Amino acid sequence: MARYEGGCLCGAVRYRADAAPINERICHCRLCQRAIGAAFNARVLFRIDDVTIEGTLATADSSPDIKRGFCPSCGTTMFSRRDAAGIMGITTGSLDDPSAFKPQMHIYTASKQAWVILDDGLPQYEGAPPPG
Repeated sequence: MARYEGGCLCGAVRYRADAAPINERICHCRLCQRAIGAAFNARVLFRIDDVTIEGTLATADSSPDIKRGFCPSCGTTMFSRRDAAGIMGITTGSLDDPSAFKPQMHIYTASKQAWVILDDGLPQYEGAPPPG
């Protein structure tokens, strides 16, 4: 089983997940673009209970059901969590080894930036992916 570890830019917040991820996706929605400050959010999804966080984490509600977690010292966004669903996404840019990320699909491509060219052969969905 892969171990995923990472943290913020200044090192004040560290995390690890020892479980296999639920999925690995690249989200192009406007909420993720604004929250991450980039054209998309490449993230690895885990059950909340499978992620251990050390350090003080600040949070902000980005929608009624999504809470974003970031370092209050350096501002690095590392998490998005849906408490009602029991899941947490980890931003791949905050991983110690981002090459561990193996994306499975692109979602919300209707909001994709025009200059982003998707030619990696992964499935693409204009909105949410199909259930399952």
